[in-house]
Amino acid sequence: MSDIRALQIVQEECKRFPQQFKSLILGTVNASGRPEASYAPYVEKDGVYYVYVSELSAHTANLAGAARNSILFIEDENNAKHIFARQRLTLDCTAAEIARSDERFQEVMDIFRLQFGSFMDMLSNLQDFHLFALTPEEGGYVAGFAKAYRLTGTQLSEIQHRNDQGHSKSVPTTRTPHASAH
Repeated sequence: MSDIRALQIVQEECKRFPQQFKSLILGTVNASGRPEASYAPYVEKDGVYYVYVSELSAHTANLAGAARNSILFIEDENNAKHIFARQRLTLDCTAAEIARSDERFQEVMDIFRLQFGSFMDMLSNLQDFHLFALTPEEGGYVAGFAKAYRLTGTQLSEIQHRNDQGHSKSVPTTRTPHASAH
C-alpha cells in the first residue's frame, strides 16, 4: 500500500473517531491565564463542534473571554491496548458564540434534540445557556505507538506522520563523584 493511501486510511479513521463519543473534553483558559479542563456534550456539523453550556460553568466565561481552546477525544482506558498509547484526537480550536437570533442556532439545536432527546426542549429555553461553535484550526491524532499524526489545512484536510520527531533513548551517563571539602 502506498504511503499516500495509508495516510488517507488514517485520516478516515481520525474523522470517525469522535463519533463514538457524546461529549468532549474541553481545555480553556480563564481571565487570569489559568488553564481549566472540563467537559461538555457536543454535536458536530460540517467539521465544527458545538457545545451548549451554562453560565454556571467556568468554561462558558472562558470561551466567551478567549477564543482559543482545545478539545480532546480519548479512548477509554478499559479499551486501550496500552495505557501509554491510548487512541486520541486533540484539536486546537477557536470559539465563537452563536446568538439565539442567528439561524444556525436553531439548526444546531435541532441536531442537539436529535442526539440527546426531549431533554433539550427544556434546556434550550434556559437563558443562561450559550451555544458556542468550536472550529478546529489544527490538531493531532494518535492511533497508537509510533502512529502520531499532525492535522492541518482547511477542515484538517492535510495529514502528516510525525515520524520525523520519533522517540529516542537516553544515553547513559557516568556520574562523577563530587569531591567534598572537609
